[in-house]
Amino acid sequence: MTTASISHLSSVVAANADAIGKNESKAHVVFKAAAQAHDAVASTVTLGKYSVEVDEPPALGGENKAANPVEYYLASLLSCQVVTYRVWADKLGIKLDDISARAEGDLDVRGFFGFDDAVRPGVSDAVRPGFSEVRVVVTLTGPESRGRYLELQEAVDAHCPVLDLTRNPVPVHTVVETA
Repeated sequence: MTTASISHLSSVVAANADAIGKNESKAHVVFKAAAQAHDAVASTVTLGKYSVEVDEPPALGGENKAANPVEYYLASLLSCQVVTYRVWADKLGIKLDDISARAEGDLDVRGFFGFDDAVRPGVSDAVRPGFSEVRVVVTLTGPESRGRYLELQEAVDAHCPVLDLTRNPVPVHTVVETA
């Protein structure tokens, strides 16, 4: 990471700390997304001024024209990990030359299709529709000791928002509107 990058992160953290110190309501941010379905199972998701395409592989009814939702989850987790490693390396004074990360998750499609529901309705150990496990490998390079990088991992594990979404239940309230 360049000196300019470190300086930029430090100034971002300091500016946020200052703004929140003066007005705690500045700590609360709302992120928004909107999706519009198209084709068999695809959608275009708008994220502020950006948009991404989402599709499924043929085995799940799609045309494989874009990443699927669980692949985007993995991308979200990895990109959040990278950002959080950068911020916390700066906060802890840990030098990093580079970060790379990869992830894979195990998903049993019986949960998505509800194949297990008919066999054991209401049973709590039915196959879940999401990942049963996600494995993340983060590779850090730089001049620090392994112990310092493990200290950094602890800080990242405690502060990464997307990792937190996975580890802790978040209330989701859905309203169905009809037109």
